[in-house]
Amino acid sequence: MINFSELREDFPILFQEVNDEPLVYLDNAATTQKPKQVLDALRYYYENDNANVHRGVHTLAERATVKYEGAREKVRAFINANESAEVLFTRGTTTGLNWLSRSYGDAFVNEGDEIVISFMEHHSNIIPWQQLADRKGAKLRYLSMNQEGFIDMEEAKQVINDKTAIVSIAHVSNVLGVVNPINELAKLAHDNGAVMIVDGAQSSPHMKVDVQALDCDFFAFSGHKMCGPTGIGVLYGKRPLLEQMEPIEFGGEMIDFVNLYDSTWKELPWKFEAGTPNIAGAIALGAAIDYLTAVGMENIHQYEQNLVAYVLPKLQSIDGLTVYGPQDVENHTGVLSFNLEGVHPHDLATALDMEGVAVRAGHHCAQPLMKYLDLPATARASFYFYNTKADADRLISALEATKEFFKNGAI
Repeated sequence: MINFSELREDFPILFQEVNDEPLVYLDNAATTQKPKQVLDALRYYYENDNANVHRGVHTLAERATVKYEGAREKVRAFINANESAEVLFTRGTTTGLNWLSRSYGDAFVNEGDEIVISFMEHHSNIIPWQQLADRKGAKLRYLSMNQEGFIDMEEAKQVINDKTAIVSIAHVSNVLGVVNPINELAKLAHDNGAVMIVDGAQSSPHMKVDVQALDCDFFAFSGHKMCGPTGIGVLYGKRPLLEQMEPIEFGGEMIDFVNLYDSTWKELPWKFEAGTPNIAGAIALGAAIDYLTAVGMENIHQYEQNLVAYVLPKLQSIDGLTVYGPQDVENHTGVLSFNLEGVHPHDLATALDMEGVAVRAGHHCAQPLMKYLDLPATARASFYFYNTKADADRLISALEATKEFFKNGAI
């Protein structure tokens, strides 16, 4: 039985005061905090194994290489890729999606083809496809949603057709907290000869991900949203597709032979990883995966659903507060976006910060979604497994105090 309250002890940053109040960190959709085990892995590498990987034959280089490639294998197991060669290390989700736009997209998308995304996508899953469509003369199409944020699958069956080359959808919305039906979308894509790309930034930290079961062709995610360091991420791709793709960055590490006027590339996965990689970041991501695996992704998911079941009705009961996305607990992840009537989201977040409660406010890198919902912005509280019901209570009490302040001018 996992004691989640005890796990908080592994996260030293949580035990501080902000504005003379104990910190309640509820900005986990933006980035998560790091346990001591991950911080120790970073420090140990730099103090004991710091060397470049792959090419050196001395002891430090060999140790660094073993740990770096060991981290790749940990990622493979974590997402159930078929082989470690299908795991590419990137700077994060954004990099992975841009690589796909530039490499796969430039090679296989043609004039008149269509690229299908949804209105709920993060900018990282919009702009690369806008740019690809502009370069290739392709058409970008958007899937609509119902009132609670679920993709209209009947419409999707019409939009995804024999002109579709790419379908690229977030596994979980970073604003609405909705889980998208990737399996169904992948089948529609494949039935029409398209590839299925998944932005997994908001799912991989919170639930068990099995890329083979999802039957996606590519899956991108970031280390910093799952207890790992910043500047490291993963792009998974099915081997036959990766083998057809060309790298978009060139230099050391990714080459086989360099001649005066031409060069050849290494085999997968290294042909995509030009230059000295983020060795420490990959090793620390491996440590984060060890940590999450020990806790259990199913346990993490269930714990967070219990937190949502506790806090969502309390939010819904605040007069004048609107929660966006699914209104039932079963279909809502720990991402909760809301607005308080008469209070701008930025003012709301500032007031909550004065109470020690850290939330995010703004468009959340989802401006098309904000326009679709006819909103300027929202506040967003996002929970992780180190949050507690006491944190949820602090959020509710801070919201009530903020509401009172803006109504009567005093707390």
